[in-house]
Amino acid sequence: MTETVSDEKIAISSGTILSSEKIAERNTIVYETRIEPTVIEAIGEKIKTQLFTRFGFMKPKPEEIKLVSIDKYYEPYMIVGGRYVIDYYRKCAYTVKVDNRVQEVILSNRKYRPNQPMDSPAKDHNVVKLEGEERLTNEAKASLILDKFGQEVAPKELPSAPSERNPGEILAAFGVKEIAPDADLDIIRFKILKRPKDINRLVNELFEVDERAVIYTPRFRVLYTNVKTGEGKAIEYDGVTAQRIQRPRPLPRFRQKST
Repeated sequence: MTETVSDEKIAISSGTILSSEKIAERNTIVYETRIEPTVIEAIGEKIKTQLFTRFGFMKPKPEEIKLVSIDKYYEPYMIVGGRYVIDYYRKCAYTVKVDNRVQEVILSNRKYRPNQPMDSPAKDHNVVKLEGEERLTNEAKASLILDKFGQEVAPKELPSAPSERNPGEILAAFGVKEIAPDADLDIIRFKILKRPKDINRLVNELFEVDERAVIYTPRFRVLYTNVKTGEGKAIEYDGVTAQRIQRPRPLPRFRQKST
């Protein structure tokens, strides 16, 4: 271990700039519906028997599968992008070998007395331990597309379309439950705001979110029933591209009332 034999101190300012945040306002966007329900109905007619196929080959007759309803709704996606930057000092120590004949080392007007290293069997050198601080800057960035559950999705899952002029009115008309105000911020904070554990002094810290939007894209849920078995199944389509967006999911069995 090195013994310091000088009372002189290195002058380092202890002033700290507190961490700061810059958070953009969140925009609400509702995509225009580009596909009419009649188009969705025509597409569904071509594949409706496939929804009720059994064992891969047993299909019902087309007249046995009836359209029950076509319901329009809006699926939300969150767009959020930002960065986290931290400029800080951490403590450090450097061990420097010196000739074992050296009795004293002077660096920056500070005196150090070499000592024999405790963990070395060789006696051919002494060491000087220099203690100080290192300055580092870390930066992390992210641009995310999230579904309503906060899970990341691929950009291809969110089509592009013109925006409605009055998004608030449309959301109210369809009874759409809006995403919580800070849901996107919580996720991107967790993603990029990783504060180092070895901070000794903070110089500057910034968490900035410059891209925020919730996009509500139109969807159609089409419900069919097999009048022979009472089985019901649904299929969903994108209201912008008419693409089928998920596999059909079974619904509770029901039977139509006889007329």
